[in-house]
Amino acid sequence: MFQSNVFIISGPSGAGEDSVIKKLKNYIDFDKITTTTTRPMRQEDKDGVSYYFLSKKEFEKGIQEKIFFEYALEDNGNYYGGTYEELEKAQKKNKPVIWKVDYKGVIAGKKLLPKAKSILIYIPFEMIEKRLKKRGESKETIKRRVEYAKGWYENEDIFDYKVFNEEGKLDETVKKVAMIIKNNFSS
Repeated sequence: MFQSNVFIISGPSGAGEDSVIKKLKNYIDFDKITTTTTRPMRQEDKDGVSYYFLSKKEFEKGIQEKIFFEYALEDNGNYYGGTYEELEKAQKKNKPVIWKVDYKGVIAGKKLLPKAKSILIYIPFEMIEKRLKKRGESKETIKRRVEYAKGWYENEDIFDYKVFNEEGKLDETVKKVAMIIKNNFSS
């Protein structure tokens, strides 16, 4: 069983987990587990930094070869997963390691890493649609993501911490997450 310096950050679309992670660098030094995905690479993405990008065929081959310690087919029709190789690299770090994953990944990850601390970036369910509209998401995408988001609310009890990301108070949210990590990390 792995000893853990891993901190899982998760939240439904629109909760702000990407924004929290981005600003967290201002408060603590950390590495991250880079997720593998089949989603198309965006202009701002860098392979091996944003994600590792694979075709669906390559990802499914990886599933058969058991290279993933967890994976999920998400609401957008793409696979996302964490590899054992990334997990092993994380375990060798002498600093906190952030792993952003959906609620299914939290469930799988907590079995493998029972000492990992999981943090739910929380917003009220009714705020999801509002935030996704603000982002300019299509009606179909919003409907699909709102439906998928129910999984976080149905599984809130799997998280060690729940941090409310209030509208306009991102810095406060980031400070709370940084404090959780500092209080639970010993080098």
